[in-house]
Amino acid sequence: MPQTVLLAEDDRAIRHALERALTLEGYEVTAVADGVEALAHAHRTSPDVLVLDVMMPGIDGLQVCRVLRAEGDRTPILMLTALVETADRIAGLDAGADDYVVKPFDVEEVFARLRALLRRTLPVTTGGGAVGVGAGTTGGGALAEPGREPLVSDRQVEAAGLRMDLQARRAWRGSRELELTRTEFELLELLARNAGIVLDHSTIYDRIWGYDFGPGSKNLAVYVGYLRRKLDEPGAPQLIHTVRGVGYVLRED
Repeated sequence: MPQTVLLAEDDRAIRHALERALTLEGYEVTAVADGVEALAHAHRTSPDVLVLDVMMPGIDGLQVCRVLRAEGDRTPILMLTALVETADRIAGLDAGADDYVVKPFDVEEVFARLRALLRRTLPVTTGGGAVGVGAGTTGGGALAEPGREPLVSDRQVEAAGLRMDLQARRAWRGSRELELTRTEFELLELLARNAGIVLDHSTIYDRIWGYDFGPGSKNLAVYVGYLRRKLDEPGAPQLIHTVRGVGYVLRED
């Protein structure tokens, strides 16, 4: 059966164009013009993924996202926004969105992000060890010292003072539970599975989004910054480190 998309966009031209493109791509699309209709359809039909414009009259995309998350609805949400400032993007993540696309956008980018979000809703199968990322693929980095390598099983990952329950999709730093969005959890899991290894930008984009958005994209930096805000504690070591010109590494210094 085709996967279902609920699209909420108040600009009629964009709504019709995106609805047609998604339909031709094989999705079953319900397109609405505002947040009130979006909430009504989400409650009635349980779509596979939502695509929400941030700025709509009445109830905007952020409010729709907040309401659904408050109700416990974990359906993947992709936000469409004309707002390019980092603070605006973080507002969307705060509301519970999983990803965003900045207008004007290439429809192929929308397709790529939707594919990545929908892949994460499939049953997770995990095995021991790292995710197959090493120095030969990442372009640099080395394993952590013996005794500090991550502990990985089909249910949990432990590294650098972090513990992640992969089946329940819960994570803790020490005794403090972290409130993570779907994308944040996936990113943290990737870094934790490869603790001590520098993962380059292309590798992370490929593993998390299934698509490398190129050197001009700030998407990864925004998510790393937001994840750091949730991880970091006063007086405690920073866990996610930037390796300039390469990527990121999780380690407890």
